[in-house]
Amino acid sequence: MDEIVNKVAESGIMTLDLAPYLAQATSIAPFDIKPFLFREMILKEKDFRASLLTHDWEAYRDKNVALFCSVDAIIPAWGYMLIASNLEGIAQHIYFGTEAECLQHLTLAQIAQIPTANYTDKRVVLKGCGDVDIPAYAYVAATQVLRPVVKSLMYGEPCSTVPVYKQKVGRS
Repeated sequence: MDEIVNKVAESGIMTLDLAPYLAQATSIAPFDIKPFLFREMILKEKDFRASLLTHDWEAYRDKNVALFCSVDAIIPAWGYMLIASNLEGIAQHIYFGTEAECLQHLTLAQIAQIPTANYTDKRVVLKGCGDVDIPAYAYVAATQVLRPVVKSLMYGEPCSTVPVYKQKVGRS
């Protein structure tokens, strides 16, 4: 009887799971400017500044803050600047945009930190199945980070992959 050979194990394919690179929503604190507006529509400078003075900024300590306005109001740039100024030294990071946009921004920043030296001239598969739903933007970012260094890039599982990129012979 022939010995069963695990061709996947012998293939030299490295699997990269993007789940650890996903930012966690729990690390994001939303800051909606709407409650600081007169009738939730108009920024009145004197009232706005007074309300910022009495606001509890400690709630944002070491958090990633998503700074946005959920109503269709005209907010001058200095309004956002005042909030950012109050958050400086308290928040870990201040992002102008919604919570979802902040989450995407943080995830993309983490993916940009993938140690590419570990994958240079390797056959890499970006894990396609798992307990965590990986958004398409994460796969796109990982492709941009890895493609310049890998021998080949695939999607899926080592036993069933979809080829994405294969290095041409003679690349230097």
